[in-house]
Amino acid sequence: MQNETAVKPPHIVIVGAGFGGIRTARALAKHEVKITLIDKYNYHLFQPLLYQVATAGLSVDDIAYPVRAIFRDKKNVDFRLAEVSDVDFDNKVVTMNTGEIGYDYLVIAAGGSTNYFGMESMEKNGFGMKTLDESVMIRNHVLRMFELAAHEKDADKRRALLTFVIVGGGPTGVESAGALSELIYHVMVKEYHTLNFKEVRIMLVEASDKLFGAMPKELRDATVETLIRKHVEVRLCVQVTDYDGEKMSLKGGEVIPTYTVVWAAGVKANPLMDTLKVEQASMRRAIVNEFLQLPNRPEVFVIGDAAQFIQGERPLPMVAPVAIQQAEVAAKNIRSLIRGKELKKFTYKDVGNMATIGRNAAVVHMGS
Repeated sequence: MQNETAVKPPHIVIVGAGFGGIRTARALAKHEVKITLIDKYNYHLFQPLLYQVATAGLSVDDIAYPVRAIFRDKKNVDFRLAEVSDVDFDNKVVTMNTGEIGYDYLVIAAGGSTNYFGMESMEKNGFGMKTLDESVMIRNHVLRMFELAAHEKDADKRRALLTFVIVGGGPTGVESAGALSELIYHVMVKEYHTLNFKEVRIMLVEASDKLFGAMPKELRDATVETLIRKHVEVRLCVQVTDYDGEKMSLKGGEVIPTYTVVWAAGVKANPLMDTLKVEQASMRRAIVNEFLQLPNRPEVFVIGDAAQFIQGERPLPMVAPVAIQQAEVAAKNIRSLIRGKELKKFTYKDVGNMATIGRNAAVVHMGS
């Protein structure tokens, strides 16, 4: 009889098992709550190292870890392998492809997706690098290009097979270009004896006039110099207009024959945010208040890439440290709501930036 009348612990549903979702669940799991963590993949992915899988530097197991293994000792954490399609905020119900689940508090940490800025030809024929499957696909494709090139008699086609273009001068693009150079000039060169590696071309294309826009000029310059030493052709102020799978077109008319274009030029919030009928800002991110809540929905928190949070004059970047710090504050605020205490405002502490450019080279900008 006592068990029937016992008060049920608050049920917290967390959408997304990325950096934000995992950190939120860990912070709350030590308390008297029930947690359901939902993700369409059954592993937590260390996305910053996806480029290492794409360039054969790491294996899949090195950057993906089973979610259930993370919480095997937390009896109050349940994992659901499912994809969320909608949320009924009025009735506090999350709809998944496997059914529905109710919540008392909701944390949306759905992450981001590749932003092709409406360029359908690139989305169809290029490679994104936001998921494990995409990175494995890039790795296999690069290896296949060398296999085909090794037996291709037509010189023009062979050069196209050996032309690798990375679009986007942020950390992902720079690190991918550096790692690809290492793979080609330290590994492939020893294995493909019939190829002339002077025909290999690695291009890093950036629409703006600088790489690493958030870093000081001296670090940006050092990045360019390092890439050039590693046989990477850096093209600034160059805008891609089309790609049909064999030829990449640039604004101004230049056409580059290539079978490999990796798109690392943009990110936007997970498509889930478009279905939730919430107020959105740039990159389709949901606007949240100073406590990371949806306006007029105090029980709903949005964090990480899915959330638009202005600090200073600009929105916070879509990077892992933001998601991790927001997760800690969201977890504290849910605890405060449960206990009827005052909420904590979120303030991001910049931890700096670092990018590895192949072996024995990196740029580091310390945070404030």
